[in-house]
Amino acid sequence: MIDTGSVISQSNPIYRRRHRFNRLMLGLSSVALGSGLFWLAWIILTLLVKGADALSLQLLWESTPPPGENGGLLNAIVGSFMISAVGTAVGTPIGILAGTYLAEYGRRGWLTPATRFLNDVLLSAPSIIIGLFIYSVYVAQVGHYSGWAGAFALGILVIPVVVRSTDNMLMLVPNTLREAAAALGCPQWRIVVFISYRAARSGIITGVLLAVARIAGETAPLLFTALNNQFMSLNMNAPIANLPVVIFQYAASPFEDWNRLAWAGAVMITVLVLLINIAARSLFKK
Repeated sequence: MIDTGSVISQSNPIYRRRHRFNRLMLGLSSVALGSGLFWLAWIILTLLVKGADALSLQLLWESTPPPGENGGLLNAIVGSFMISAVGTAVGTPIGILAGTYLAEYGRRGWLTPATRFLNDVLLSAPSIIIGLFIYSVYVAQVGHYSGWAGAFALGILVIPVVVRSTDNMLMLVPNTLREAAAALGCPQWRIVVFISYRAARSGIITGVLLAVARIAGETAPLLFTALNNQFMSLNMNAPIANLPVVIFQYAASPFEDWNRLAWAGAVMITVLVLLINIAARSLFKK
């Protein structure tokens, strides 16, 4: 039996024009998707080919070596962990509290939209600008590079990510939950802590993990703040080794053994960021 409605619609010039446009846009979208996946696969394959051979337990037990000698990346791994941990500890509370104000207390007035706009600007600002800012207000004043300066720079990068995620997750909490608690005489701070935070807990944690994934591979801010250290150091008030800067310096060096360590460090950061993103997606799915 012939569907007359389908025949009439296909003979309609407006339908044919829309159908051709739909197929064109679908084809362009497929090409863009394939192009993005191609470059991503190429980057990952290059990392695995050039960095897999340099991976060994020696990387986790020895510090960065001088040219021509064997060594690892222990001091850089420890330094990156310390700087990232302090930066996350500095930026996370500020980001959560600021996001809480935007979603729970500042729903009226001009301050909230202005803050959201400035947070979006900070979120998209180049990280090297943050490094120059900390250099001018801290490093230049104390007269030396330090792990604290690097942690403060990374902490500033953490804040806008956590603010955005906290704000968005709290805005998704139904107002009926807040109204029910308020009807029972619950004060505002208890509503935020025991209702809003519990409902948005997984989303807030996801935002923190995404912020950690962002700062894990930042190099530019650390070049102006923490710099680097050839030896193992736990002193946050002095230059301290970190993986991004070690990768940057060793990849540009003329020594082949340093180049191999740079590729190994790049693989380690890539795997770390991948695992953090998987954990964040898993929490957000729940």
